[in-house]
Amino acid sequence: MTDAAEPTRTPTRTAAFEKRLQQRYAAEKRFKALGLGAVLFSVGVLLFLLVTMTINGIGGFQRTELTVPIDFSQSGIAADPVMMEQAGAANSLKAQGLPAVVEFYAVKALGEAGAEELSATAWRDVADAVIADPQTLSSEVTFNLPASADLAAGYSGEGSPELQALAADLADKGVLEKNFDTGFLQRADATDPQAAGIWGALKGSILTMIVTLLLAFPIGVLAALYLEEYAPKNRWTDVIEVSINNLAAVPSIIFGLLGLAVFLWIFPSYRSAPLIGGMTLALMTMPVIVISGRNAIKAVPPSIRDGALAIGASPVQVVFHHVLPLALPGILTGTIIGMARALGETAPLLMIGMRAFVATPPDGFTSPATVLPVQIFLWSDEIDRGFVERTSAAIIVLLLFLLVMNGLAIYLRNKFEKKW
Repeated sequence: MTDAAEPTRTPTRTAAFEKRLQQRYAAEKRFKALGLGAVLFSVGVLLFLLVTMTINGIGGFQRTELTVPIDFSQSGIAADPVMMEQAGAANSLKAQGLPAVVEFYAVKALGEAGAEELSATAWRDVADAVIADPQTLSSEVTFNLPASADLAAGYSGEGSPELQALAADLADKGVLEKNFDTGFLQRADATDPQAAGIWGALKGSILTMIVTLLLAFPIGVLAALYLEEYAPKNRWTDVIEVSINNLAAVPSIIFGLLGLAVFLWIFPSYRSAPLIGGMTLALMTMPVIVISGRNAIKAVPPSIRDGALAIGASPVQVVFHHVLPLALPGILTGTIIGMARALGETAPLLMIGMRAFVATPPDGFTSPATVLPVQIFLWSDEIDRGFVERTSAAIIVLLLFLLVMNGLAIYLRNKFEKKW
């Protein structure tokens, strides 16, 4: 007969064991609670920032305007459609007395006190409407023209009591109100917050980012490929790797000093141009792209290289036909991080003179320009309430521009992503 199987012995769970087990479970619950609390705190801060910027920025997308009807059939102003298509059309209308016509009908509609608070550039809005549609000169048209900064402040409850009373009276008559300012996204900087716009700085940022991307991306990717696939492992490459890692942590203003000392010395006539700004930011962005590119290339399995070599591909074909396409999503991730940092930089651009007052949008890469972060910095230094609201609106535009740029990069990353 075989011996009966011995019964399974269960370990004895002592009181000390139970206590340690409960402590471990409690520690795990505390860790989860702390992690969840950190996430909720971050989301709360982000929501607070977005809500605050949105509330403060709503006024920045609006403009205080006065309603002025103008009967052009009685004005005596004529406009040739061919002339209206030329560059000096606004000056031609000015020579015919358009500012005086606008002032006359403003006094008629608003009174002398109200007409005095009409913006000095209000006639240009009328000129733009006439240039867009010359048939306007044969009819009566009602315009919403910008008020002065002082009247806008009075309408917001600030400024002198006289202007507040005037603003209240005009508002009661229905000729003073705040409307959405479509021109804010079409105009450039101005000394009057009512006439200031963001398009000049936005266009400058776009041109600067194009130069930065065209320089930093190909050079950074080629440098990562060379260091990872071709460079011999010796003391010199170690020095290069350490230098690149150190450059990624260098304060941005150092790159601004480098751009001031080198690029403006080579191109002295391009001060505050997107070309110089893009070259300066490219120096700052390149180390980030090189580091992320090397990590992405390292992540490609060696079997991909071995398989390509086994079927007869040359070393160059292995790198550019197999390794680079598979590493491209990771490289684009590093590019997104680098470009996002470059978009928000102010210090290096201040060093090369991109804080100048630019009243017209840049025509190209070599025209004087400013960028969104610098424009926000300049407006935030103004004491006028109108510029405070414009600052919040410009921040919203900057965040939207950043989201669009990152969204495009993420789309390209997902499009090129391949799995093995």
